[in-house]
Amino acid sequence: MKLANALASDFAGRTLRLKYWRPTCFAVSVQVQNKNNKERNKMKTVTKMITMAALLVLPSTVPQLQAADDTAAPGDIVAVATSTGSFKTLVAAVKAAGLVETLQGKGPFTVFAPTDEAFSKLPAGTVDDLLKPENKDKLVAILTYHVVPGKVMAADVKTMMAKTVNGKELSLKVDDGKVTVNDANVIKTDVAASNGVIHVIDAVMLPK
Repeated sequence: MKLANALASDFAGRTLRLKYWRPTCFAVSVQVQNKNNKERNKMKTVTKMITMAALLVLPSTVPQLQAADDTAAPGDIVAVATSTGSFKTLVAAVKAAGLVETLQGKGPFTVFAPTDEAFSKLPAGTVDDLLKPENKDKLVAILTYHVVPGKVMAADVKTMMAKTVNGKELSLKVDDGKVTVNDANVIKTDVAASNGVIHVIDAVMLPK
């Protein structure tokens, strides 16, 4: 009986210890799981906040970058004429005449610029002949006849005579919204440059 009582007593003690230990482990496990859940919820909240901030910032950033491109300052008259790709003959003539530095100057200048197609309307061989060194003075006279001192925008143009850098005058006419310079039609206006403005014409004007 003493031995049985001792075993029962010992077994009872062990049972009590097991009952005490299991809830404790469960409590610790629950605390760890709760802690992990809180950390995950916290991370989800932070992620959502970052995503929302990005969505708010990006739309306002893109237009600003585009606006910066749109408002970039234009180059000088020679640079603008070169970049358009429609005035290759004119640019070549300006270089042959030694007028690059002049048209890159402070100005301002108003240039009535003939397109490549306009130069192609001249009699065959005319352009090649004008680009020869011995004809430089004649080329200068023709090119400066297309340049008016000052900055004359399309809104300022009216039927009038305009004195050119050449010294001779151009006849500008405005009729029902159509603008002509001598016998050339103005086909595009107000091409901005840092030192003036370019108006595109469809014919080369020869001083008389």
